[in-house]
Amino acid sequence: MKKIAQLSRREREVMDLVFAQGEATLSQILEGMEKAPTRAALRSILTILEGKGQLKHRQEGREFIYAPVHSREEVGQSTLSRVIGTFFGGSLTQALAAYLSAPGTRLSEGEVEELREFLAQAKTGKKSKKA
Repeated sequence: MKKIAQLSRREREVMDLVFAQGEATLSQILEGMEKAPTRAALRSILTILEGKGQLKHRQEGREFIYAPVHSREEVGQSTLSRVIGTFFGGSLTQALAAYLSAPGTRLSEGEVEELREFLAQAKTGKKSKKA
């Protein structure tokens, strides 16, 4: 699995906005941010994200259009692996048990069935067509 750089809270906010739009200009990102930084500060964050290999850009006229380098799924898998490694000693079982035992956690019958299918596929080593 690819190692994806760790991101600060502000960097994650920018990436969420870019993922949501597919690609975005600096102005579009600023519009979507709650407590938006200055244009110069956001330019700096975008440059840092490019340096970390998370964003790429192309130029159209005078504007740069930013797009993610990795898919949302790749970033999610990398982040989940890091969380499981850090907080659960690498144990998916412990992570899942912690999630399922949290107050208010409810799974639909469909979700339970889907988990059963994933577990069966993991047991046999076959990849899911859904994943």
